[in-house]
Amino acid sequence: MEKKTVGIGLVGAGFMGRCHANAFRSVAGLFDLPVVPRLSMLADASDELARRGADALGFERSTADWQALVRDAEVGIVAITAPNLLHAPIALAAIAAGKTVYCEKPLSTTAASALEMTGAAEAAGVTTLVGFNFLHNPMIRLARDIIASGEIGEVTGFRGRHAENYMASPDAPHSFRTDPAGGGALADIGSHIVSMARFLIGPIAEVQADCRTIHPTRPVAPGSADRAPVEVDDMTHALLRFENGAAGSIEANWAATARHMDLSWEITGTKGALAFSQERMNELLLWSGTPGRSGYTRIEAGPAHPPYGAFCPAPGHHLGFNDLKVIEVAELLAAHAGQGSCGPDFREAYDVQRVIEAMQESDRARGWVTL
Repeated sequence: MEKKTVGIGLVGAGFMGRCHANAFRSVAGLFDLPVVPRLSMLADASDELARRGADALGFERSTADWQALVRDAEVGIVAITAPNLLHAPIALAAIAAGKTVYCEKPLSTTAASALEMTGAAEAAGVTTLVGFNFLHNPMIRLARDIIASGEIGEVTGFRGRHAENYMASPDAPHSFRTDPAGGGALADIGSHIVSMARFLIGPIAEVQADCRTIHPTRPVAPGSADRAPVEVDDMTHALLRFENGAAGSIEANWAATARHMDLSWEITGTKGALAFSQERMNELLLWSGTPGRSGYTRIEAGPAHPPYGAFCPAPGHHLGFNDLKVIEVAELLAAHAGQGSCGPDFREAYDVQRVIEAMQESDRARGWVTL
């Protein structure tokens, strides 16, 4: 029996748009899904950009009007990879049209608008998913299972970091990432390590943060001699207190010289410890505290850690960044068809945004902030 299809409408054909398109193209060949995606329409900032993007990524149609995409009867899932300021209006329109919404992180530029989006989605009963794709790594799921099992005892500490170097140069220009309405290292990549902390440890109760701007000005455009002030953070350090009593720290830094993808964490418990780095994303380190066996044991990803086996029958052959997006999309399509749930949804992404804003408030007040 031929499976039903669902039309995908993608808004934005930049880096993340290409990742979404790749995932939708690949997923049906790897997962047995109740519905098959069809690349129906792509929207971008102009007719020419949209046409080129649709041709390159395999979409049937293109438009310069994202509202037309949202209204289109053949589009059942709206995937949003547009600049952060556009997330709310596109998502709210898609929710009003009864569409499933797949939005890149951060959900919105403020917790208030993220809450509005969450309330609208929950009232409408539509499926939502936010692109914190690092949470879909089988090693991260394994780590959460180990913690929940009590193998490392009661969690006492979390130390997390997301550091990259793409804004390390003072000549890296302004973009939507440095827009005060929703930019800065804390919002841009800090949201990933905050989501990871919540996924593994649980809700964060209190924060105290220090946000720093390393480069006070940046070019207004690539190659421009004109420079404008930077009003967002390049680097943030924060102390955390979790609801379960654990304590910890987080660093978000997009000007970390020599770092490409240091999304890493270490968790300590009363009986053992775990450690992970996205730069070695197919490995999880476990210290069990067994007498006479000092040091971490390296657990290597393989078919024993679902859904790795959907990609490869042999351990040690490794998943990659785009594979995590495929896993994310597989869960989205199943949930869209009414088979299970997917996450993080808008509610969880709103809670991540609340933590980010609490850290920003803490920096301004120079003290602890309770969520």
